[in-house]
Amino acid sequence: MSLQGPVVVVAEQPSPDLIAAISEAGAFPVIEASCAQASDAIAAVDPCAIILADARAANDHGLGESLTRIVTRRAPIIPVVACGATEHVLPYREALAMPGDATPDAVAARLSSVLRVRALHASVLRRAEAARSAGQPLPTSPVSDPLEDATVILVGRGRTFPGLSVALGEQTGLIGVLTIEAAARYLKSRDIDGLVIGDGFVPHNVDALLTVIAEDSRFRDLPVGVIGRLIDVDTRRLPHLVAAHEPQCLVSRILPLVRLHAFEARLRRTLDAFVKDGVIDPATGLMNEPAFVAELERVMRDASRRSGGLSVARLMFDTSVEARTLNDAARVIAKLVRGADFACRDHDGSILIAFVDTATRQAQIVAKRLVGVLRNTTLPSGRGRSVAPDVALTAWRSSDTAESLLARITPSTVAAE
Repeated sequence: MSLQGPVVVVAEQPSPDLIAAISEAGAFPVIEASCAQASDAIAAVDPCAIILADARAANDHGLGESLTRIVTRRAPIIPVVACGATEHVLPYREALAMPGDATPDAVAARLSSVLRVRALHASVLRRAEAARSAGQPLPTSPVSDPLEDATVILVGRGRTFPGLSVALGEQTGLIGVLTIEAAARYLKSRDIDGLVIGDGFVPHNVDALLTVIAEDSRFRDLPVGVIGRLIDVDTRRLPHLVAAHEPQCLVSRILPLVRLHAFEARLRRTLDAFVKDGVIDPATGLMNEPAFVAELERVMRDASRRSGGLSVARLMFDTSVEARTLNDAARVIAKLVRGADFACRDHDGSILIAFVDTATRQAQIVAKRLVGVLRNTTLPSGRGRSVAPDVALTAWRSSDTAESLLARITPSTVAAE
């Protein structure tokens, strides 16, 4: 997309090449400021984005505190791209760090990518304002740190793997794999917010994986972190590629990008909820509970007229399963549920699935397949155990109401039988 404006560029020395690159990409106006002038410039123009164009600006603690105070809570978001970042944690937690030798075109490519998220955020805010003005209900969107929703693939088998695993696993959902091939499979089958490649691989294989990712438009904005050297990849196709020699530094570089990617996914689910008149739960992508019950009642009336089949399953999870894993399982089901069927997450964390025009035997087969997918792809919960929910299944009867139908597969009823 064409860059938006205004953009504030903070640097102690002029950056003519960078100014030329972002101006050519469409940014206007571009306001230059020193570290001391930055806060006043930001307050004066209310920028769409901020670029910390040199190491002094990226690592200035006073400026970092100012950005934390005046930028973090803005809506829509104001992305901050930090060039010339050192091997230390940046003062501004959400700065999107780039190396000092990043080309102006690479900075422009990243800025263009993050401004797409800003545009999406603005769209969601407009929808919310319009709904409020019309007296319509708003989707209930999560307000927690997007990292709580994020899933990262960590691939590696060398000395850095334990450190990366602990540092990433403390803040995100983590899928750890030992081979490049396994990482590629998860990229194709899961909604991923980041990929981190540790050591222990032949450089040629790492280059090949990143080349494949860069050529696939689905991964255009995927954050990718690499231990060691920077890979020669077209920055326009992979603008969020970062590298560092130490695990802690790499984690500090990639987590702000992962947070932004997870926030974008959250915005897309919220926008989908608006488009579908609020029946979608932005946290899971499934129907919300009232919409599910209303749709179930309509399907039951239709089945009564046509003498059609209807089966309902409940996937019940162990109480030890973490909230992050429950969210992950619900999103997997949202992607897999058949077009005619529909599902929701119940208040106890279980997942209800209605199989329309489906006899009990066929519904059992489909439910088992879904459980198999969850077992093999969902984030492990507690001590690395895979998720394998119990399944309760019932068929619609002509005398049923929605309440009686669902009551037969509630946990208390199932346990009593």
